[in-house]
Amino acid sequence: MEANDAAYPPAVTVVNEAGTAPVVLVCEHASNHIPAAYAGLGLAPEHLTRHIAWDIGAAALARRLSALLDAPLFLSGYSRLLIDCNRPAGVPSSIPVRSEDTDIPGNLDLSPEEVARRTALCFTPFQEAIARHLDGRVAAGRETEVVGIHTFTPVYLGVARRWHAGVLHPGAMTGATDALARRLLDGLRRDGDLVVGDNEPYAVGPTSDYTVPVHGLARRIPAALIEVRNDLLGDAAQVETWARRLSGILAG
Repeated sequence: MEANDAAYPPAVTVVNEAGTAPVVLVCEHASNHIPAAYAGLGLAPEHLTRHIAWDIGAAALARRLSALLDAPLFLSGYSRLLIDCNRPAGVPSSIPVRSEDTDIPGNLDLSPEEVARRTALCFTPFQEAIARHLDGRVAAGRETEVVGIHTFTPVYLGVARRWHAGVLHPGAMTGATDALARRLLDGLRRDGDLVVGDNEPYAVGPTSDYTVPVHGLARRIPAALIEVRNDLLGDAAQVETWARRLSGILAG
């Protein structure tokens, strides 16, 4: 496997790394790319366009936010079905054998060598690029907040989700809601038409997340994930609406 060719693109795309904003954006599920050698992990092609393979609409939203905020942005280059860039390496959901209601044949009974190959190809370069940037900011004394951009499905395993957006933050682990999370929650809730989840539809945890616990908490940097329901990002106009809504809150 050779990285940086058409089949094996870079594990991370960095946009506007010199951006002046205090916010650093991360999009861990930006891509649904799986190299041809993996034969789609044994899945029919239509499965690779579903949420199980990536966060639909997240990359477009993150790129627009980066431009509006003048913020650095780190986008992953591979599908989370190969290895999830928002999970600690080695946990069962890092390389899932089942996602939602779908078995992933190409992830069954992987050898340690294959796990190491995927980690080196997709996971480690992505995390190291973010870590270098954040450590440089900390060393320079720059104000910094880490914000992950995610999307979620309107229906999960047959159950409709009522939220339009959610803010996932360390309060699920620390028991306290920090200023970044409060700013995001309060800002979104100012729109009375929005149903906003507080650590919903997911909650941040040490085995279910990487960005917030490792890039945020471990460095004592405020960190949160923003989740937008993916049917609200179906076209450029919707992406623009959400990008302007979120950029106004984050800039505040």
